[in-house]
Amino acid sequence: MSVDVVTTFLALLAVIGIGFLVVTWTLAAWARISGSLPASVVPLRDAFVDLALPLGFAVALTTTLGSLYLSEVAKFPPCPLCWYQRICMYPNVALFAVAWWRRDRDVRFYVLPLVVVGAAIATYHYLLERFPDSVSSVCSTDVPCETVWVWKFHFLSIPGMAWVGFLLLGTLAVLAGRRRDSSLPGGDTVGDAPVDKEIPA
Repeated sequence: MSVDVVTTFLALLAVIGIGFLVVTWTLAAWARISGSLPASVVPLRDAFVDLALPLGFAVALTTTLGSLYLSEVAKFPPCPLCWYQRICMYPNVALFAVAWWRRDRDVRFYVLPLVVVGAAIATYHYLLERFPDSVSSVCSTDVPCETVWVWKFHFLSIPGMAWVGFLLLGTLAVLAGRRRDSSLPGGDTVGDAPVDKEIPA
């Protein structure tokens, strides 16, 4: 399988991820403005809440294996900014795996700091690629950060795909922490366990 095929596949996954982010954030804005989601959308939302931890693990694992493929198989040397993004990305594989195993829906408290830092570095790296003469570089000349090794669909490079990965992880971590509305009379749901309300006399 050629490097071009693999990088095109990774870019397609990133495009699917962008679609997921647009739909998710649009629905979140809708719920914020109107106060609730359309009834037809709630079952889909709940399904993604249930799948958020395994999906987060899959995204983190795919981005990790993809970055290793690019450096170890495709032989694209990672620049310093690539390494900083890897430092923020790789731990998420273990964090989501443990959270999935323990059904820990509070994974966002551990994931979001890594996501924020990683996404910020990916943004800077992408801007450095696109505007090398306008953005000051902190990289060495040995492996310049301005080198564009992958360019797909006229807008996706390696840091561009990493940026999508970080945003997906952050979104899934927040989704995992959502609490379902209880369907039981007189009870609210916290996590997966119903909590009885005190009934006034």
